[in-house]
Amino acid sequence: MSRISTFDDWIDLLDAWQADIGLDRDLIDRYMPGYAFEAKYGEMATPEIYFGDYKGERRWDTVMEIPDQRMRDAVLNMVVYQGDTEFASNEQQRFLVGNAPSEYDLASLIRIMVEETRHGYQMCHLLIEQFGSEGKIEAQKMLERRAYGKKNRLLNAFNDDVTHWLDFFAYTNFMDRDGKFQLTMLSHSGFAPLARSMGPMLKEEAFHMGTGITGLRRIAKAGVIPVEIQQKYYNKWISGSLDLFGTDHSGSAQWAYAWGIKGRVDEDKTGDVADREHLNERARGQFYEEISKTVDRVNEVNAAPTKLYVPDIRFNRSIGAHGGERWSTDGRRLTEDEWTAYAPTVLPSPADDAALADLFKNPDWIAPKGNLT
Repeated sequence: MSRISTFDDWIDLLDAWQADIGLDRDLIDRYMPGYAFEAKYGEMATPEIYFGDYKGERRWDTVMEIPDQRMRDAVLNMVVYQGDTEFASNEQQRFLVGNAPSEYDLASLIRIMVEETRHGYQMCHLLIEQFGSEGKIEAQKMLERRAYGKKNRLLNAFNDDVTHWLDFFAYTNFMDRDGKFQLTMLSHSGFAPLARSMGPMLKEEAFHMGTGITGLRRIAKAGVIPVEIQQKYYNKWISGSLDLFGTDHSGSAQWAYAWGIKGRVDEDKTGDVADREHLNERARGQFYEEISKTVDRVNEVNAAPTKLYVPDIRFNRSIGAHGGERWSTDGRRLTEDEWTAYAPTVLPSPADDAALADLFKNPDWIAPKGNLT
């Protein structure tokens, strides 16, 4: 395929990508009439960098103002990875368009898919406008990768299909909440166009997380799907989202902080001196605390005697200090043989999907949105 030369060339690829995943213009016009994809740049709290080795200096308005090629490469990498997750999430959710439990849910899904697409659009706008020929190549590759078929999205968690609505609500509560953390950390960036991209994206991300927690509460309130099955999808996406914070003792996170490219989640609020060797671990711990509160909210409407929970932070991890280790949801170390027998009891299996397909035939499997008191 020939390489793109303008942003308009890239838009043609975007149109083809949307058609490929089933997000057609008719659906967008039906639920978001008049919507037009555009790059949105918000305000920054301060024009100065406020952490790292460049603290106090003016933020960089263009890539070429960034004082070191290694730093420019690091910013490019962050933009590419962020954009890749946005397009991948749409591909993961492509099955859901044809089987929404209500008109409200379909409208919510279309809005989320459109806004995630806009987030990818935003990152590609940065790539094409700021990073020259290399940025154009990366923006094109963004629309050539697929979470399905090729399964070559950059992060493994974004190559798993979201096959039904329980899966979707768990995904949007946990994975999109991780997205909120990542976007917030980038909002502190010393690269001004990246920082200014984050405000509008975070406002849209709030709806995605709200859809997730509301959906999980509606399922728990209905009481049709057994809690044990609900829990398996919590376990799946919680462990996957914890991996997205990266390796422990991360050297790349330390450099990104030192260069003022990516801050801590609460960088603009905390007075604590940064422990640069444990940046990823700190963010992961804060995320773990936040998702625990969301599960508490689900249990407020869960009348079943069995309550939902957040699994041990070491459970089912592929990245970090506990990557590849075998831990139970309640924090017990397991042998490989024990794990083989245990995993199907706490993670989704084909039998669970078959049981859910039958349960979804019950129109009351999910409570109406307004019935959560």
